This record gives sequence, C-alpha cells and structure tokens, in this order.
Amino acid sequence: MTVTHSARLFGRAATPKVVSDPQVLACERDLLPGPVAVVMTMGALHDGHNALLRQARARGASVIATVFVNPLQFGPNEDFDRYPRTRDDDLAVLAAEQVDLVFAPTAAELYPAGPPHVRVDPGPRGTILEGVSRPGFFNGVLTVVLKLLHLTRADAAFFGEKDYQQLSLVRAMVGDLDLDVEIIGVPTVREHDGLALSSRNRYLDSDQRRSALALSRALTAGAAAGHRGAAAVTDVAGAVLSAEPDLVLDYLALTDPQLGPPPPYGEARLLVAARIGATRLIDNTALTLAGG
Repeated sequence: MTVTHSARLFGRAATPKVVSDPQVLACERDLLPGPVAVVMTMGALHDGHNALLRQARARGASVIATVFVNPLQFGPNEDFDRYPRTRDDDLAVLAAEQVDLVFAPTAAELYPAGPPHVRVDPGPRGTILEGVSRPGFFNGVLTVVLKLLHLTRADAAFFGEKDYQQLSLVRAMVGDLDLDVEIIGVPTVREHDGLALSSRNRYLDSDQRRSALALSRALTAGAAAGHRGAAAVTDVAGAVLSAEPDLVLDYLALTDPQLGPPPPYGEARLLVAARIGATRLIDNTALTLAGG
C-alpha cells in the first residue's frame, strides 16, 4: 500500500496524493468534491496526456489520474517489458496539471487473484483493425477500463482520439452496460511537424522519426481528397505510405465514425497503423466524403 500525503496550497494539493491500494482509493475518492473526472494512462506522460488532464480539470471539480501499464493488453511478442516507465517524471507532470489523486497500482494490487477469468468481450468491432493485428488487445483494454471506472466512480472519463478504435469501444461498452459515466473524446495532439504524440515515439531514432511522418502526411492527403470520394481517399493516402520504404503498413482503413463501412458521403474516419523498425504506430483523422 502506498499513500503519499501532501500539503495544501490555496485549497488544492501542491502535489497529488498517490495511492496504490484499491481500498485506500475508495476512501480518498469519498473525500473529493464532485463532479469527478478521470484520465487513465499507462504513464510515460506527454503533451497529449496534458491535453486530457486539462480538459478533465475544466470539466471536473476533482481530477483522478490512473497510472498503470496493463499486462492484459500486451501480446506475448509485444513491448510490455520495455514499455517506458517514468514514475517520477509522471508525478511531476500530474502535480503541474493540478491532479487531485493518482491511482498507481501494481498488477498484483489491481488483479489480486491473478489474471481475471471474467473479461469484457469487445464484440465484432474489437476484431477489426487493431483487433486483427493485436488479438485480445481490446479484451484487455475494456476489462481494465471497466475496472477503473468502477474503482474511481468517475462522473466523466477522458480519452484521446488518437486511439480512436479504443474510444469507440469504450463508448459502446458504457452504453451497452448502462454505466453512469460520460465518455469524452479529446482531439489528437501533434508535434510541430504533424507526428501524433505517443509514448512509443521515444523508441524512434532520427531517421525512423522522419519515416513516421508519412502517417500524418497520408492522413492529411487522404482527407484532402474526400471531395473525390472514398476510393480517392484510400488511393491518395496509400500512395503516400507506399513512397516511404522504411515503413511497413499494417492497415489503412476508411470507415464511418462508428467504424462501420464508409458512407457514400458525409462524415468518415481514416485510420492507419504501421511499423517503423521495431516500433508500431497508429494514427487517424476525421474527414468528409462528398457525394449524394
């Protein structure tokens, strides 16, 4: 059990309380004025997380951040062991963003009986895109999100649109299971050159980072071709990706906003995933298809 008590400054903690035991979390949660907003993270915080935290602060009287690298969502050949863990830096970020309470459990504290036997089935939308490349990924994501929603008893939860399929599935889970929480999407935060912020960007060397820019360039080009129809969107975006020799494309998909087939016209979503060296990155953008 870890509990860090902090001095109060102008009615708000100068540094957030940090707890790791779910029972202590329940007690501390009872002391927070509502409404309560939660931002769930795996640590290695960057400006994309800051945007989530600021949106949460703007909407909630109190903000809880969770920091937990969830083993359920990593496959046997994925980067769980090397996933960046930067606790001290993360706590400094959370203090700067005026987070009230941090829940940072170990796997043993969050899953005291070991890997859970009962897990959330994401349904058909969890078997496409990321679900094809990472079997069981959304099973692990939705299970931990549901658990953290119960433990934090948040009124609102904030998720980045960069992980658009995850956001869509969390919304579906909340609706299907009648959970009393509002799910709020926050636009993707990008670096000055367009690269979507990700904790995995730190794996890229300078040459790989230049190659990674093809993802955002492809999305921008595809979105600009929306007035020419769906085929043009994927053709133009695909050509940008094909021109980058160090990029291994996983998928490029055009869908409707709920991840179904693209509409003949109207709002749509273009999603991409690719590997650059040993690093796998994802990105997406909203666009409008002409027609009708």
